[in-house]
Amino acid sequence: MNHVIPITPISANKQRKRQQSKGRQVEPATLQDVQNLLGDASRQKDLLIEHLHKINDHFGHLPVAHLVALAQEMRLAQTEVFEVASFYHHFEVHFENDVAEQAVRLRVCDSLSCEMAGAHQLIKNLGERFAGRALKIEAVPCVGRCEQAPAACLGQHEIGNANIERIEQAWAAQATKAQETEHIDYTAYQAQGGYQYLKKCHLGETDKESLFKLMEDSGLRGLGGAGFPAGRKWRLVAAEAAPRLMAVNIDEGEPGTFKDRTYLEQNPHQFLEGMLIAAWAVDVAEIYIYLRDEYHACRAMLKQELAQLRANPPVDDLPRIHLRRGAGAYICGEESAMIESIEGKRGLPRLRPPYVAQVGLFNRPTLEHNFETLYWVPTLIAQGADWFKSQGRNSRTGLRSFSVSGRVNKPGVHLAPAGISLTELINEFAGGMQEGHNLYAYLPGGASGGILPASLAHLPLDFDTLQPYGCFIGSAAIIVLSQHDSAKMAARNTMNFFAHESCGQCTPCRVGTAKASELIQKDQWDLALLDDLSAVMRDASICGLGQAAPNPIDCVIKYFPHELADKCAESEASK
Repeated sequence: MNHVIPITPISANKQRKRQQSKGRQVEPATLQDVQNLLGDASRQKDLLIEHLHKINDHFGHLPVAHLVALAQEMRLAQTEVFEVASFYHHFEVHFENDVAEQAVRLRVCDSLSCEMAGAHQLIKNLGERFAGRALKIEAVPCVGRCEQAPAACLGQHEIGNANIERIEQAWAAQATKAQETEHIDYTAYQAQGGYQYLKKCHLGETDKESLFKLMEDSGLRGLGGAGFPAGRKWRLVAAEAAPRLMAVNIDEGEPGTFKDRTYLEQNPHQFLEGMLIAAWAVDVAEIYIYLRDEYHACRAMLKQELAQLRANPPVDDLPRIHLRRGAGAYICGEESAMIESIEGKRGLPRLRPPYVAQVGLFNRPTLEHNFETLYWVPTLIAQGADWFKSQGRNSRTGLRSFSVSGRVNKPGVHLAPAGISLTELINEFAGGMQEGHNLYAYLPGGASGGILPASLAHLPLDFDTLQPYGCFIGSAAIIVLSQHDSAKMAARNTMNFFAHESCGQCTPCRVGTAKASELIQKDQWDLALLDDLSAVMRDASICGLGQAAPNPIDCVIKYFPHELADKCAESEASK
């Protein structure tokens, strides 16, 4: 016998409820706000971070109702918008829907060079001086002005050698916008003969094979830190199927590194010409420049110079150039994480293979380069490969731009022979040690490059020379410590940085950096546990952040055992 199950009619009220969208509803007035802020800009998915910046800049934060409206306007799921907005440090999501103007943000760097220059005391003093004012004081990781330590940003106004008086002056003047840079502009660069090499390429006076050979013969390697041979990269990408794209990394977030910002502030068109020559040689259809968000003045300047370049191009058929803005994520200095960010997503490193040269930006073969690598291209064409190879010391060849900070008289970017030793670099270029300071230790490659003692200051500084000592040069960020500092303090600072900046994608890095940071805060270090953590992070992390994060700890254990034995070894960096 068949049993008939009675069907209960669904009420009209329930039907209406099901017709409504799930989740937060869009408010018409808020949607109009978002539409006004976006203007006539495209709503394509890869512009999500750019549009989040427009809302964040306008309100000083991201009201949740505006994120909901943005999701509808861009035809994205709310989860896509929320996960990106919550990933980047410079976005602040407010769930209470408060759209009133918030307190101005004063971000004070507390990375190693700034800590050594008294950043912690400055932050404490600022809290007392500005109590009761509409100023939100935050300690933040490196802001890329290590040679001007301590550094701060009031809104988008960058303040080097920050102190109470300078910040008070900026506050009184309501200086929260990006200031202008003194640079060689488009007209001046052309008057100096700029873009002549790009013109020769387009006129057929230079062929692509000769450019490939020049890059290979010069021995120029990628200057973002990885050191991959530039000429070989050009050939690899050129051999892939068109259309090909280019991604330029100016996200330099490695504490101690500021060379790209320095050169960009001075001569942006030398970089742009090198970039366009590389694009011509590899037959690139479009170029994406990814600029660090902390570089507000550079962004304003670069927008202006790109507009002039487009309005009066030096050659026909320039590839389309996009300027994309980071949002405060160190991990986006990793090439595949940067590409994810350009695509409007969280900056999570990709697994390899495939490699970026094969499947990169928007799944197309991509020529990815650091700013400084491209900056050298016009000089190499002008001077030749033999000239570049004739530079160098200690059996090394070429030139390196060293970002030097810490206890020296002349911190800054110093162009010096590759293979120079730290002792030579300090004495010949950096003005010697500060008065009352003697060399004690140094970081040869920023936060991730490890820590070496003064007894090894004779080592050649270049690619492949420091690995036998558990270190690497990376982007050539040199942080100099004296007897008033300690390697233990430096390791704590750098590991706090890595714990803060881990993207969280892989467990060895996410948990390992946090656990290591916790362990080394103690007076007595658990060396066996730290050794296990180091091995797991190196072997199992997806990208270089987790793989290199243990370097400072391992170096303290190896080269500074006296600091671990003596609880009183650490001195306050502010002394």
